[in-house]
Amino acid sequence: SLAILHIDGKTIAVDGSSRAPSLAHNSFFEKRSHRFIGYKATTVPSTIATIGYLNEKYGKLDWETIVKPSIRIAKRGYRITKLQHELQKDNLRKFFRVKSKSGAKYFLKDGEVPYEIGDLFVQEDLAEFLSNLSKYGYVSFYQGEIAKQIDKDMKANKGFLRSEDLAFIPVPIERKPISRRYRGIRVYTMPPPTAGDTMLLVLMMLANLKKSFLRSRTPDSYHFIAETFRKALLYRTQRKFNPETYHQIDKKTHLSRDFAKSLSESIRDSMDPDLPLKEFPDIEDTTHLSVMDNEGNAVGITQSIELVYGSKAAADGLGFLYNNYMSAFEFENPSHPFYLRPNSIPWTSVSPSIIFYNHEPWIVLGSPGSARIFSVVSHFISRVIDGDNSMDIAMTRPRIHCSLDGKISIEADDSGVEIIRHLKKMGYKIDIRERFSFYLGAIHAVLKRQTGDGFQGIAEMRRDGTAEGLN
Repeated sequence: SLAILHIDGKTIAVDGSSRAPSLAHNSFFEKRSHRFIGYKATTVPSTIATIGYLNEKYGKLDWETIVKPSIRIAKRGYRITKLQHELQKDNLRKFFRVKSKSGAKYFLKDGEVPYEIGDLFVQEDLAEFLSNLSKYGYVSFYQGEIAKQIDKDMKANKGFLRSEDLAFIPVPIERKPISRRYRGIRVYTMPPPTAGDTMLLVLMMLANLKKSFLRSRTPDSYHFIAETFRKALLYRTQRKFNPETYHQIDKKTHLSRDFAKSLSESIRDSMDPDLPLKEFPDIEDTTHLSVMDNEGNAVGITQSIELVYGSKAAADGLGFLYNNYMSAFEFENPSHPFYLRPNSIPWTSVSPSIIFYNHEPWIVLGSPGSARIFSVVSHFISRVIDGDNSMDIAMTRPRIHCSLDGKISIEADDSGVEIIRHLKKMGYKIDIRERFSFYLGAIHAVLKRQTGDGFQGIAEMRRDGTAEGLN
């Protein structure tokens, strides 16, 4: 879990990255599937440590109070949505590739088939686990009976995670956030290991284009936006920053206006054939939460277990899924800052952000979507600021993403037929997605109104989510 906070007038980036288990080594992952499915794919879980740290240092409520709603939901259950039903169908075979079928036991109906839409989904083991976590504190996950259970489960199923890894609690690191102005409005986001710098680079490139051009829905505007995404993504893959030394770089050339302008001016009237036509592996799932209050505080948290349903293996007797974050490490280049080593951290595409207006938090936002997160977030910001759209309208606008290999993923509707035809002529491969595509991220955001009191929250229609306010 990674978070950006504005608390008591100070903006902070909190890096709660997971870590590789001490036993994990490159030689164990020559079979690629071990990085994605099963117990070997799991890194040290860090979400509980991150939430515990944030609550301990910045929170106002006691630990038991914040865990209580989760216990209630797990114990009483909730109704399965259409999206969850479809995701279970899509991942059915993967669940059964885990020999113990532990994930299937907890997340499929009778351990065999997808739950039907409207079925009540109850998690008794998870409720008991959360009750113990509530009672004994977040440290108990790493240094108590829970840690012993995880160790036993991992040993029984040939995973690498051990109680020694958990005992070295993955306490998050506070980092200095990075920020740049877009059309005069300050945007703060996370530094590496996230893709926050890539998202800012996109905004700085878009700033060289007229607002009216970005508002238009034409082949040319889509082409320029697609090439902007490609060039920013290429820079991210070519220039890997070590998060431990990033703050020591005095001249961050990749965030300079001159560099962004030169990249923007290098875009021609057709797809750039000189960019690599190789696409990198893509991971699928993440969750984002945005919160603001009347005291001027703001929090954006993005957390992930990587793939939908993670490693497809679950903690026996505890009821939660193990992540498959091993897939996010580098396995070939030892000089890469995210090369797999004991206790090393993986790189990530998340970019939780806070936008300021008149020196106060205005919008908190973030999205899941893996390699598409930076494009989803930057394009949404452009549609709010350049398009003068309310957040709910900006969320409904058709989305695009362009990968390094020149493949444009585009949400199709009748008005986009001509655009698609022209993009094909320019040399792009076209990946047509449904109108509101799960694949193209899920903005969850909250905005403080500038006229009058109150807030506006939006929860993405492309995935499950809610927007709520409390008095």
